[in-house]
Amino acid sequence: MTASTLRIAAAGAAATALLGLVGCGSMSAPMGGMPFSQASLPATIQVPAGHKVAWETVGKGDISYECRDKANMPGQTEWVFVGPNATLSDRGGKPVGRYYGPPATWEAADGSKVTATQLAVAPAGEGNLPYQLVKANPAMGSGAMTGVAYIQRVALKGGVAPAGMPCSMATKGQKTTVPYQADYIFWKAM
Repeated sequence: MTASTLRIAAAGAAATALLGLVGCGSMSAPMGGMPFSQASLPATIQVPAGHKVAWETVGKGDISYECRDKANMPGQTEWVFVGPNATLSDRGGKPVGRYYGPPATWEAADGSKVTATQLAVAPAGEGNLPYQLVKANPAMGSGAMTGVAYIQRVALKGGVAPAGMPCSMATKGQKTTVPYQADYIFWKAM
């Protein structure tokens, strides 16, 4: 081979390698190009060190409320959170599970699921459910939920009790649903 032929072959190999790296990088990067960072979240809902993001999902659905007596306040009523019913999708919009309750349950399409205990909440803006950090109970079944230690609820839109719908003694027992959307970030130990 001539020096010219070797240079052309080397340039072709370098270009092929570069295209391979670019292709691999775009396949592994989440939508938006950046992995999830909790740096801008309130400290109370940040996951402790020693954990890594295992799964990022977008939950979209409804929150159910019922008009009930206020606890320890005879004659007064309020909208009480009953439970969620949402589809969990990956960042590309493909359904990958469900979130429902009570009790609050995150279930992957593979059948594995977790319930959890709330550790902390923080305000997420007027008209939105609060940020939330929960500690997952051991998974039921094996699959995507196996090993999940924490779940964060972030990027919230809507879901609060209906402000324009009265809850009174006359409407006690009435139920309603409110649309919402939130990101659920699943964390596992490193």
